[in-house]
Amino acid sequence: MIDLSVIILTHNESKHIERCIKSLLPVTNKIFIVDSFSTDDTVAIARKMGATVTQNQWVSYAFQFNFGIHNNPFTTSWVMRMDADEYITPELALELNQSLSAMAADVSGLYVKRRVYFMDKWIRRGGYYPIWLLRVWRNGLGICEELWMDEHIKLSSGTTAQLQNDIVDHNLNNLTWWTQKHNHYAIREVIDLLNIKYNFESKDTINPSFWGSQEQRTRFLKVKYAGLPLFTRPFIYFIFRYIFKGGFLDGTKGLIWHFLQGFWYRFLVDAKIYEVYYRAGRDKESIISHFRTAYGKDVKNPNQSVRI
Repeated sequence: MIDLSVIILTHNESKHIERCIKSLLPVTNKIFIVDSFSTDDTVAIARKMGATVTQNQWVSYAFQFNFGIHNNPFTTSWVMRMDADEYITPELALELNQSLSAMAADVSGLYVKRRVYFMDKWIRRGGYYPIWLLRVWRNGLGICEELWMDEHIKLSSGTTAQLQNDIVDHNLNNLTWWTQKHNHYAIREVIDLLNIKYNFESKDTINPSFWGSQEQRTRFLKVKYAGLPLFTRPFIYFIFRYIFKGGFLDGTKGLIWHFLQGFWYRFLVDAKIYEVYYRAGRDKESIISHFRTAYGKDVKNPNQSVRI
């Protein structure tokens, strides 16, 4: 076992949590789960697998994950972030075992590649592989950005390195679950995009840079995307991914994925932004008030909910 602990957030993940933990056991048995009061047997399965479980009321992903970081009971040198519907490949487990203890002292964060499966198919094209994510960092040097969407781990010091093997994102739920989840995601995406324009809050986040890390490039492109006209940008994004990035080569399941994730979801976000403008106008304070009364969200503080 290497000097590593893993933090996983859960809510009704009985389909996935055993698979996730089982993939991690060749690397570490220090697994800390922060559960937001699951109503299925997620907690029982996790404890049976040897994980340490605590429960905390959900506010936002960043809030919950930072709670996990600050309350991690394992005083390991390294920390890893996993989602419950992910697992690590045997090759990544071997690489972690062989390389983590020998990592250079100035390296404080490690990037891994994420491999996405949809309807049991690996989505290889359309810019979806490889996606490099900072998932392993030295304890005490990483914190999750307090954003509504696309939160990343932000390091306080040190350099980064890349591991060569994959984390697999393979959700086993059906398409109805997927679309409902993305409908809930859409309002968070709306807040994130409008925050770029209106600057609802001032937070310490990753600096946008096209030539920087994966997170910096993603943030740069998101800022540029936010400046494009409503209802035009979903078409541009889908055509770029599906045609120019080769998404059409992913077959029928790939078509469903790229259309839903690359067009439908983003069109839905634009429709919700249009609705915000329709109901609240374009005044910043009116928009802030609208999110509080209509959605119970304080856009100035992602880590607080509002009773409505």
